[in-house]
Amino acid sequence: MPSPAIRKHSICRFCHSACPILVDIEDGRAVRVKGDPDNPVYQGYSCPRGRALSEQHAHPDRLLHSQKRDRDGRYGKIGSEQVMDEIAARVQEIIDAHGPRSVAIYIGTSSNQYVAAAAAGVGWLIANGSRMVFSAATIDQPGKHIANALHGRWLGGGYLYDEADTWLLLGTNPIVSMVGNVSCANPARSMTDARKRGLELIVIDPRRTEASRYADLYLQPRPGEDPTLLAGMLNVILEERLFDREFVEGNTQNFAALRAIVSQFDPAYAANRAGVAEEDLVEAAHLFAAGRRAAATAGTGPNMAPRGTLTEYLLLCMNTVCGNWRREGEALPNPGVLMPEAQAFAQAEPPRKGWGFGETVRIRDLENSAAGLPTGALAEEMLLEGDGRIRALVCIGGNPAVAWPDQNLTVEALGELDLLVTIDMKMSATAKLADYVIAPKLSFETPATTIGIEAPEQTWPNIGYSRAYGQYTPALVDPPAGSDLVEEWSFFYGLARRQRLPLTLYPVRAEAGPLRELRKPLAIDMEAPPTTDELIELQYEGSRVALSELKQHPGGGLFDDPPTLVQPRQSGWQGRLELGDESMLADLAEVREETAEVEAAYPLRLISRRIPGVYNSAGRDLPHFRRKATHNAAYVHPDDLAALGLASGSTVRIESEHASIPAVVEAADDLRPGVVSMTHAFGDTQAQDARFREIGSNTNRLIDTRSNFDRYSGIPRMSAIPVRIIAAE
Repeated sequence: MPSPAIRKHSICRFCHSACPILVDIEDGRAVRVKGDPDNPVYQGYSCPRGRALSEQHAHPDRLLHSQKRDRDGRYGKIGSEQVMDEIAARVQEIIDAHGPRSVAIYIGTSSNQYVAAAAAGVGWLIANGSRMVFSAATIDQPGKHIANALHGRWLGGGYLYDEADTWLLLGTNPIVSMVGNVSCANPARSMTDARKRGLELIVIDPRRTEASRYADLYLQPRPGEDPTLLAGMLNVILEERLFDREFVEGNTQNFAALRAIVSQFDPAYAANRAGVAEEDLVEAAHLFAAGRRAAATAGTGPNMAPRGTLTEYLLLCMNTVCGNWRREGEALPNPGVLMPEAQAFAQAEPPRKGWGFGETVRIRDLENSAAGLPTGALAEEMLLEGDGRIRALVCIGGNPAVAWPDQNLTVEALGELDLLVTIDMKMSATAKLADYVIAPKLSFETPATTIGIEAPEQTWPNIGYSRAYGQYTPALVDPPAGSDLVEEWSFFYGLARRQRLPLTLYPVRAEAGPLRELRKPLAIDMEAPPTTDELIELQYEGSRVALSELKQHPGGGLFDDPPTLVQPRQSGWQGRLELGDESMLADLAEVREETAEVEAAYPLRLISRRIPGVYNSAGRDLPHFRRKATHNAAYVHPDDLAALGLASGSTVRIESEHASIPAVVEAADDLRPGVVSMTHAFGDTQAQDARFREIGSNTNRLIDTRSNFDRYSGIPRMSAIPVRIIAAE
């Protein structure tokens, strides 16, 4: 007879949102998951992904042992100690023959859900003498990082959605994505509460998303025209003198240069080119400028479209000219819990270089940027012969075969590596190409904290918890009987020990928001391996709230007192925010000289979208999703379907100038005509196309990394892609 269920508090780690959950455990196994109704911040919220965590742990395809590929391409079990022995030896051989630069790591979006995974991977790579660190940051929203560097940051911090009176969402849908700078702690309730208190919401998106239901004003522009539309709004704000003159004069520089360039984007021109009504553009500018606690934020779509860095820079300029930054005497909503206590000042940290430092790649003169090395050039870097070629790659929390742009080139490059190692719970598209697949522990088998929600505020303004909230969870269950699983950080620790290298954990650098004392790199004892809990203790020394205190609140706690206030400008401080960065204004001048994009051969524009139940390539195999669908449909406006002579459910080929994919079309009247909307990271390699109705199609195959790319981050055109739809035979 089974033992009665024991209910435990924990933290969901399916995505970045760290939702508090209640987990029922029977006979040492997690059997049910639900949101915590007593949590003071999330108030019972959880999503289908989190509630399926018990199914993820017990999934029949879950790897319980690491895998090694033999010469015939077959995979077999390998012990965790032996796999580290072999990988350490092969990495050392490659370095001895080709130098440290021949080894790289890729950090995917699932890496930050586990303690020190990325920090340990970076530390191991640096100990080997390599700086070839690539991440999802440069194929997702790199413009945010670079624009923040070029613009400078306000050391008093920005406003958060839960306290704002006005907000603008550009190409982001926080109800599904859990970002968009709307609180990830129950975003739908957050948006409902904001509407009740009178927040004015502007939503701009080619698709009438779930977020648009809360909008006071909705604009549906042509994909890829975000800089034009924002420049038009800035024109209205500046020409009608709706900006905050005192803030601009006291805290910015080169206002006149910005004003001169946006004067060329009069509302009639900008609205016509962006495909919106002129009166709606003007109303959006008036509505936004009238806010006193406001922010304008963009999501994945505009960042993946052409000129994503410029889009993010114009958003920062719009926030700044309207004075949307926290002032002296205002309280920070979240001075930190596991981070060092924030120190906020009503002053600007001046701009810094956005690119051109550190390590470089050999492809198209691309450099390291504030977002990191260009992942969009990594496949080419692995294929280009000569000194500096990357020959070994270790993937942490990522699935490059379906996540990187230009899938066919990616698969070719992964196949040419001397060594490919990936950490994955199943045989994903990338795992099926790897030499070794490291089977990791999953979330209920490891401890964790909510530090990831505090950390983003250090990188982007206007994001993070709106109160000083934190939670710690211990490991709840042991790994399955007979398994041999590894924690990510301890995998790199094991490699370092075998190579007789030191291991140092490297923290993420703060980029925006109030100042905090940056955590110093943490050297790990190589003689006495710490437990994960001991590692957490070491990482959080000096935090505003002691970890021991946080542990007294197993369901999460609030630590609002005492309040932290924005301090006056420091004596002699000269920093100013940059409104006229030469590179960005030159880009905007190029936009003004462009003619409207007309391509008769490829008349449609493919945009990205997120859907509930999956997180990039994760979650597609879980029952909660498979009960509804198994593929990623190509959504098209009914008028476009009719013009093509197609019906919902038809099989088609979607073609770009670069490649084509099979797909299933579905009618969607929430789209602007001329737009195709699909979810990324579906499908498998081209060899699996026959199964597209079961596993979906990979939109990244349509992307050409070598043309139409951002000159600063290297991200290619990954959204607003010109395509056509052909009925399949």
